[in-house]
Amino acid sequence: MALVQEHPSQDDQAAHLGGSPRFKVLVQAYACSPCRGSEAGIGWGWAEALSRYHDLWIITAKHFEPEIEHELDRRPELRERMKFNYVERERYRLLEKVWPPAYLWSYRRQWQRAAFEVAEALYREIGFDVVHQLTYEGFRVPGYLWKLDAPFVWGPIGGLEQTNWRLLPGLGLRGLIHFTARNVLNSIHKRFLSEPKRAFQRARGGVISATAETRRQILQYYGVDSDVICEIGVPPATVKSPSLRRASEPLRLAWSGLHIPRKALPFLLHSLAGLPGEVHWELSILGSGPCTRAWKRLAGRLNLADRCAWLGSLPRDEAVSVVRQSHVFVITSVYDLTSTVIIEALAQGVPVVCPDHCGFSDVITADSGIKVPAGTPRQLVRHTADAIRRLWNDEELRRCLAGGAIRRAADFSWENKAKMGDHIYQRVVGKTRRMKDQGSTAGFEP
Repeated sequence: MALVQEHPSQDDQAAHLGGSPRFKVLVQAYACSPCRGSEAGIGWGWAEALSRYHDLWIITAKHFEPEIEHELDRRPELRERMKFNYVERERYRLLEKVWPPAYLWSYRRQWQRAAFEVAEALYREIGFDVVHQLTYEGFRVPGYLWKLDAPFVWGPIGGLEQTNWRLLPGLGLRGLIHFTARNVLNSIHKRFLSEPKRAFQRARGGVISATAETRRQILQYYGVDSDVICEIGVPPATVKSPSLRRASEPLRLAWSGLHIPRKALPFLLHSLAGLPGEVHWELSILGSGPCTRAWKRLAGRLNLADRCAWLGSLPRDEAVSVVRQSHVFVITSVYDLTSTVIIEALAQGVPVVCPDHCGFSDVITADSGIKVPAGTPRQLVRHTADAIRRLWNDEELRRCLAGGAIRRAADFSWENKAKMGDHIYQRVVGKTRRMKDQGSTAGFEP
């Protein structure tokens, strides 16, 4: 059964939230699109959900303008509660090709400063009850909304987690170098970057962590507690019942992601190569990227090529259809917050096998999938193979997990995020007003 996302009236919203007031909210969401995934989809999903209960002014990147305006034309009621301001970004495209992290330079030094000029003008004109730094999610780039004289909310935040050092040798030379450097830089940045420190202190009581581990890291390094809210929302519809596997069918597996080292498909390929011959399986591999050719060669060397279907980068509807027709979804990434494909797999009634790390640990429960220990590459490969073999041998277990996947997906509805976001807005506004009444300018805890 599809989950229908209603757009309640303002009176219904007030009644639903116990009569809580609608606030004027300034949101900075560089990445924001109604028709993309990843950060852009997160930005749009959060903004639209929050706009059901508050009036939003949203500052976003200009290259998203055609997609946003098309959606606003299609759904004109959104214009009443979502007002967009588009800011151009200059790119160092040649430098970014050589050194991808250079995108942060243009984002931080040029776009965020230009966006703050727009924010200041809007603040003088309108005044806001709350300001919210939404996307990008990385802790390194908090923007400048925290400098405005209004309650500041920041998040969902990610990027603080270290990649498991023991898994790095299994990512190839390129992946090993990249994630070793990332871990080192992460440690330095968490300790010494000044802007995140100031923003975290300013956002006390209004910090949203994307995962429980992010919350722990923020508390450890910045002394600020936070609310944990998964950054990903469930797709607009879920299936009513999962697909069943007949005794004569192979176990259909699906894997999806960019073909880059951190997505670590070779871990799954080695797991499949280690399965006994009586386990019959087929693997659909979605996505593409610089590692595709090497991964195909690996599948050939492991004698897996005839059971692997390399489907490339499909339109979203087609990709979701592939997942829906699968019996198990497997993810092997060594670094993510909460991958969108995990939530989409749950929504399609497909149980998930994943490493017990990143945001996967928070999302996948014992009723919706199997989390395997993420120790060394050899251990991860062995435990993933064990999980697949278990699901092959026990269809009753797989069906129970598939039903649990549908139920678990409902926990990530945008409606739930709107409620939690509203609770945070009400809290920070209430605390700020009480402090002003008392003549205090100190920060506060949740």
